Amino acid sequence: MEHGSFTDNSAATFSLTDEDHTIANAVRFTLNQDPRVTFCGYSIPHPSEARVNIRVQTTGDPAREVLKDACQNLMLMCRHVRSTFDKAVEDFKASNAVKAMKIDSQDSSGDDSEESE
Repeated sequence: MEHGSFTDNSAATFSLTDEDHTIANAVRFTLNQDPRVTFCGYSIPHPSEARVNIRVQTTGDPAREVLKDACQNLMLMCRHVRSTFDKAVEDFKASNAVKAMKIDSQDSSGDDSEESE
């Protein structure tokens, strides 16, 4: 839901339901990277309510478009992180590092106490 002025599209507050600090902070970070944004912040009206309000003020571009661009940029960042992580996992598995670790649960004697001096 968008709350804003009909005459000034450069400032608006967007209310996202069923969301929390996780997405709000990520969107806020992405919006603050955009040079068209003059102010961006978010608030959670009440801790027991699953809703966040994101305020966006721009240099003149429609706030709705700037928010949409920020969400698309955030999706691209998430895809990049995911693909980088997946590649690192594949590389790790391919290097047979798990076999080289030689983890053996039979090495423990079951006695957790240290020897006294």
